[in-house]
Amino acid sequence: MDIVTKKQLNILIQLAEADKHFAKAEREMIFKIAKDRNFPEEVVNDLIRNPEAVGSLGALSDEQKFQYLNACIELIFADQKLFESELIFCRGIAIKLGFKKNVVDFMVDQRNALPKEQLKTRIFAEYV
Repeated sequence: MDIVTKKQLNILIQLAEADKHFAKAEREMIFKIAKDRNFPEEVVNDLIRNPEAVGSLGALSDEQKFQYLNACIELIFADQKLFESELIFCRGIAIKLGFKKNVVDFMVDQRNALPKEQLKTRIFAEYV
């Protein structure tokens, strides 16, 4: 089983529940990521029922760290509603990934303004 994908899905599940409402759009996004990576649906369902502690994220590559954080930002917009509880959770994940917590606000503000590669370059230049 792909532990990197499992950790990411676990984080996204907890983020989806941060606002106390696991929206259908959030659920669909999580299952799409799992499907795209050939990750077992039953394991995703187990994580939804029993999320695991987030733990350390320092061993991830820079690309994986960006993917984790970018997926979090995409998920908070999946249900078309932005909650402070989701932003707080994302900031905590950003710190665990080795970023400055204000990277979340930058990504939210620049979400549709910069191409993904340019966004990633700026993040690693300014928020690590």
